[in-house]
Amino acid sequence: MSSPAVIAVVDYGAGNLRSVAKALLRSGLDARVTADPAEVMAADGVVLPGVGAFADAASRLRESGLETAVKQSIEAGRPYLGLCLGVQLLFDESDEHGVTPGFQLLRGRVERFPKFEVDGSPLRVPHIGWNEVRFSGSHPMIDRLPERETYYFVHSYRAMPADESIVVGRADYAGEFAVAVAKGNIFAVQFHPEKSQAAGKRLLDAFSGWVETTR
Repeated sequence: MSSPAVIAVVDYGAGNLRSVAKALLRSGLDARVTADPAEVMAADGVVLPGVGAFADAASRLRESGLETAVKQSIEAGRPYLGLCLGVQLLFDESDEHGVTPGFQLLRGRVERFPKFEVDGSPLRVPHIGWNEVRFSGSHPMIDRLPERETYYFVHSYRAMPADESIVVGRADYAGEFAVAVAKGNIFAVQFHPEKSQAAGKRLLDAFSGWVETTR
């Protein structure tokens, strides 16, 4: 019997890393929280979770060498799973606290939810709570997921992909927006699987199955 796939949970000094790692362990993966670029490069797959400000995260990842390690892992064909900020950082830039460049692996930018009124009241930002996600398209992750599933969200900013073909999951919050993107060995979501109970477990199980096919 082969050993579980090793997953590097990228530690850049912020976020709910331990809960993400525990959730991955429950899906049969050897999840290791690490701030060592060499460990990221050596892993079978990478998970970049995230909470907090885009600019702070981008700065820490660059200064530590973790951004380069994540990019090299992706270039080497290893599965990447981005969670919340981990999807936003893939794009060209974010306008959170001024314009900050991202990894620039996907074209598009990250913007705050627009000012909007619902039944005469301002749209609540951040978007917090459960929301239905509708998946579509073809990808090893999508092939393993239900067409509709409900997940837990906490965010004020959202990715605006320039290429609609990479959008594989959408939800509604004062209009439809992208909540899951996929391109090659990249799969990333705006919601939090580790906070999404059974639905989140199914997504991480799908990730585990995908990683196994690439070893």
